Amino acid sequence: MNMLKKLIVGAITASAVLSSSALADLPNFTKLIKENAKTVVQIESHDLGRRTAERSTISPYGQPIPEDFLRYFFGTPPNGSLEEIPQRPSLSHGSGFFIDDKGYVLTNAHVVKGGDKITVSTTDQKEYQAELIGLDERTDVALLKIDKNDTPSVKIGNSDKVEVGNWVLAIGSPFGFDYTATKGIVSAVSRSLPDGTYVPFIQTDAAVNPGNSGGPLFNLDGEVIGINSQIYSRTGTFNGLAFAIPINTAMHIAKQLKAKGFASRGWLGVGIQTVNQDLATSFGLDKPLGALVASVMPESPAEAAGLKTGDIILQFDGKAIKKSSDLPPLVGSIAAGTEVEMEILRKGKEKTLSVTIGELDEGHPKVAEKSGKSVNKGLTVRNLSDEQKSQMKIDDGVVVVNVQQGSPAAKAGFRIGDVIVNIDNREIDDVKAFAKALKKSGDKPVAVLVVRGKRSLFIPL
Repeated sequence: MNMLKKLIVGAITASAVLSSSALADLPNFTKLIKENAKTVVQIESHDLGRRTAERSTISPYGQPIPEDFLRYFFGTPPNGSLEEIPQRPSLSHGSGFFIDDKGYVLTNAHVVKGGDKITVSTTDQKEYQAELIGLDERTDVALLKIDKNDTPSVKIGNSDKVEVGNWVLAIGSPFGFDYTATKGIVSAVSRSLPDGTYVPFIQTDAAVNPGNSGGPLFNLDGEVIGINSQIYSRTGTFNGLAFAIPINTAMHIAKQLKAKGFASRGWLGVGIQTVNQDLATSFGLDKPLGALVASVMPESPAEAAGLKTGDIILQFDGKAIKKSSDLPPLVGSIAAGTEVEMEILRKGKEKTLSVTIGELDEGHPKVAEKSGKSVNKGLTVRNLSDEQKSQMKIDDGVVVVNVQQGSPAAKAGFRIGDVIVNIDNREIDDVKAFAKALKKSGDKPVAVLVVRGKRSLFIPL
């Protein structure tokens, strides 16, 4: 019996020692939170007008996105129709953080997009009206500025060094509970999502909820390594899967937004698809690898470089392409005019091609001026490709790629995909002609001729 008691006491003691040791190994976030709490802000975006749904049910790969797959943190539905829907004035909540001492705030584009008024609140309960410097929807990054100097700013980390298993800390305002801190670990890196072709997301299990969107994700050194952006959820609340934009990606975009109000990205001009096991076998690969070129756009950098349908891109600018989703972020991050090499597989033989990156023409959105007027009246357009012109059997025009919420264009009934061919009896050849025609019209309503599907109609703008 004495021996049994000794064994039990020994087991309990060992368990206590192990428990104490395990607790000692857990990180203490107290100092990190105290040092960085003042760098985080609350953001309120006021939408006083009508809203045009900005999310599509179709992914960039042409596949439907499940309705419950992605939910933005402040409660915007993951998708919706493109019809204009009358709404009462709405208020969106999110988070952000100071990136310097000049009052610049980094947040998510979806938090502030379409807002007629943006309010930033600091830890001392003071409120500031923020100016939208610019936003980039493809990466979901927005840059704001408040009229305040000596703002406490975060330390910017290097998201390329993030590894699975690293501890992380998120600070934000879930459900309006300001400056809430939650911890977790990095679950995966370079995660691609159906609607995030230009973002290699950091996946974490840190608890984030509506209101966290745009807030910082810290490492144990107190450096920001990401911006909390999206969650996987069937309920709209945290379900163990959260996704953050790598800070390297975000800062690359922020610098462009600060300099010119919009972001430019590289363009290759190919349609790609995933290489599965059957395709890998048919192309002579031991395992699925690379990005399979399904199409090459005419007059594109890819065509000029000699890339052909059926080629498999194995390496781009010195970086291995393990899956097709690895390629777009790499191409998008390279400045136009840069020459890079890519390793391809063609008919079973590896080959090196040199390509000069072009600039993706996205009809960059203009930021509203301080007067509240937008030079494009809420419309973002881009030039039609030769292929689009041929399909639609028209010679010229520009295609609408975005309609700003609450804008004159949204109220007039414009839709994404509309092709504008004439403004006030002036033919619209390209984006420059579009901007010139609208600038000349000033505040006067003009008749805009639009091709929508198989019919044409005039819309007063």
